[in-house]
Amino acid sequence: MRKVRGTKAKKYAKQFLSLVNLDQVPEISTKLEKVALFMQKEKKFRNIITSPSFSDEERAGIIGYLCEKFQFPEEVKKFLYFLSLEGVLTGLDEIVRYINILYLEAKKKAKGLVTSAIDLPETIKQKIVDSLSIITGRDVELQYETDPTLIGGIRVKIGSTMYDLSIKGQLGLLRDKLIKG
Repeated sequence: MRKVRGTKAKKYAKQFLSLVNLDQVPEISTKLEKVALFMQKEKKFRNIITSPSFSDEERAGIIGYLCEKFQFPEEVKKFLYFLSLEGVLTGLDEIVRYINILYLEAKKKAKGLVTSAIDLPETIKQKIVDSLSIITGRDVELQYETDPTLIGGIRVKIGSTMYDLSIKGQLGLLRDKLIKG
């Protein structure tokens, strides 16, 4: 079995999204993440799935059992079996990552993380959501965490884009400018 990366993982994610109802994706994706994590942690299970000493029928039986336990629809069972035949089932974590990205794009949504020095009041949280919705052109779902080392302000990460409006970040920029002269 080989790892699947980049465009290959995206290709498989697109295939997955063409098989299932878009409204089912968040629930199925969460379950697939658990399966991927289990495969990463449990070497014996990973060996059964990848070992050439097991037949395709035996692997299909294992995948069937797994799908029954997680209550996956038949389309997901077929998809996992297909990944097994392609030899890329161990790359499920990367495929699921792309499934989530493509799902958010299809739904015109974005997920992000807001880090602040203190807990933010709801009015400020709503202003952040509204501003980011305008900037991204998407509905924005945010998680919040606190980090007192920021001193003040906020840091927002959406996808690979970082907006650092924290005092710590601004001081870092000022330091870099002073060093450069």
